[in-house]
Amino acid sequence: MAKNTTKKIKELKTEKPSKITNEELNQVQSVVNDINRAQLEIGNFESKKHNLLHHVSTLQQKINSIQVELEKIYGTVDINIQDGTINHNKDEQTN
Repeated sequence: MAKNTTKKIKELKTEKPSKITNEELNQVQSVVNDINRAQLEIGNFESKKHNLLHHVSTLQQKINSIQVELEKIYGTVDINIQDGTINHNKDEQTN
């Protein structure tokens, strides 16, 4: 009888399962779903980042054009943005 038991144990050890358990499958699926959701959120953040960077670029162009206009009018672009005070360059003050 011991030989039959040993033979059966050897058969069980060499037999490979064809499927993981439902619990293992659920665990793997849950982690994969979490990864997919995180990657989707990253994509959304990157899209928002791109739009914000474009908006900042547009605003920088706008401030540059305002600076050019102010320089034409006041001869300087060194203006205190808190109170509007013009800080003239020393070279311009002596002229």
